[in-house]
Amino acid sequence: MIRLVRSEWTKLFTTRVWLGLLLGGCVMVGGFAALLTGFAGNAESGLPPVGTPEFEQVALAQATNATVLFLILGIIGMTQEYRHRTATPTFLTVPRRWKVVVAKLIAYSVAAVPFALVMLAVNVLVVTVYAGARGAAPSLTGDNLEVLATSGLALVIYALIGVGIGALLRNQVGAIVGGLVYLFVVEPVIRSIPATSGAYKWMPGGGLEAMTATFQGPDLLGAWEGGLLLVGYGLLAALLGTLLAVRRDVV
Repeated sequence: MIRLVRSEWTKLFTTRVWLGLLLGGCVMVGGFAALLTGFAGNAESGLPPVGTPEFEQVALAQATNATVLFLILGIIGMTQEYRHRTATPTFLTVPRRWKVVVAKLIAYSVAAVPFALVMLAVNVLVVTVYAGARGAAPSLTGDNLEVLATSGLALVIYALIGVGIGALLRNQVGAIVGGLVYLFVVEPVIRSIPATSGAYKWMPGGGLEAMTATFQGPDLLGAWEGGLLLVGYGLLAALLGTLLAVRRDVV
């Protein structure tokens, strides 16, 4: 298993995909953190003012905007075997396919940790500098550290979910497009309709919001409940992906 995990890391870091996703995540997180800090306290924006606990918790949760890129990272890690037609030699080398999928789950979950730390560092840096320039830099104690920790955990879980989705769908473009449609179309629609908004708290987006600071939207689960829900989605996607990878023919 250790060899398989190392092999996955070699596949990841010998391409430029990881660098593109990392840089894209930094730009995304930094941009959202700067925008939120810039509009904080504006009556029209409805954002809490700089220096308040509500602002600090929301601002330090902006790293979660990169969840889509961590999802894509996991999807690419799994579907590249089918896209580049290396699945056949891979599964011939390791006849027990479940080991390949498990190795990918481990490899990309671990690889997501330093990626997540970079996102958190960018988030903290931008908010600290910008909010500090406005007279109230956030402190990294208590609730703020908890928000950072849960945000980082959420990013890692989304990479795990991505591997599971990739194993389920196999088609790289289809899996990425499907993931984007779900995150940016399906969940927002369900959340915005009163008749269905109650179901949002049981969806991955609801679990993500429950884990991190939020000051809007429908009723949500508790932080630890949201974390368990998100982990459950990750494990479910991984389990289904593993079962299908074992039973389906490689084409």
